[in-house]
Amino acid sequence: MIRLTPTILRRAFLVTLLLSVITVAIVVFAVPSSEAAPSGNCTYYSNSSYTTVVGQYGYNCCNNPVAWGTKTRFSRCGGCFVCYPPPR
Repeated sequence: MIRLTPTILRRAFLVTLLLSVITVAIVVFAVPSSEAAPSGNCTYYSNSSYTTVVGQYGYNCCNNPVAWGTKTRFSRCGGCFVCYPPPR
């Protein structure tokens, strides 16, 4: 029978802790992130002067959906919409 000395218990604890940290790191880095797609963020304007905004569709920088207003043929896409309220 193996005698469990304090040294063996300490090593077993450290090995278990190390394996746990490695497992958590693998899970965290293996899960794909779902970031906002800047090219899919479009702001729509009322006419070709691009001065009056009539709608926005896409995701803000906090990855929350933004969908309001009207879609027109006068649009500019790209960038990231500002988060309201900003993240803490």
